[in-house]
Amino acid sequence: MDHYKLIREDMAARQISARGIDNQKVLNAMKSVPREKFVPPEELSRSYYDGPLPIGYNQTISQPYVVAYMTELLALSDSCKVLEMGTGSGYQTAVLAQTAEWVYTIEVIKALGLKAEKLLTDELGYKNISFKFANGREGWPEFAPFDRILLTAAPITFPVNLFDQLAEGGIAVAPVGDYYQQIIKYTKIHGKIQSEKLIGVAFVPFV
Repeated sequence: MDHYKLIREDMAARQISARGIDNQKVLNAMKSVPREKFVPPEELSRSYYDGPLPIGYNQTISQPYVVAYMTELLALSDSCKVLEMGTGSGYQTAVLAQTAEWVYTIEVIKALGLKAEKLLTDELGYKNISFKFANGREGWPEFAPFDRILLTAAPITFPVNLFDQLAEGGIAVAPVGDYYQQIIKYTKIHGKIQSEKLIGVAFVPFV
């Protein structure tokens, strides 16, 4: 058992399970995705720090608990097709790829997205991720509808046009707000969107 595997096991127990995350698929993903690969060299010693970390370009890798929390809210199955807005470091993307059938991920900062793509595909060998470098507000209509949509940056209000790309019965999860942000879970039922406000968070703005 390698050094980081032990740290991941401890992180999953102390930071995630202890806070109420009990979805086994999510826990297994958090235990197996090598977070140390997704942080800059200068942050390596804090790879499993209980909080966000800078990754360059004024962006961050989210707190492990928040990644697990948002993933659990999506209630993913092996057949789910997920649209992720904001690839970032690729860490959340990897967790999604281990808990869903296919992930379509969009990153507006091309250099950051290309780095994540190289890590996820060339080094870690994920085969179920499609990458796009563009503004995420338009979604990815040619592959819609999506069973799930996840935003990893915070819009002031959820982009309403994205609901058109959400399948019936689908779930979207996003941090929403300006100075004060909350995770909001949206569910599409009979073509109508129902929303549930959840925990307070701090994410970089959705641009």
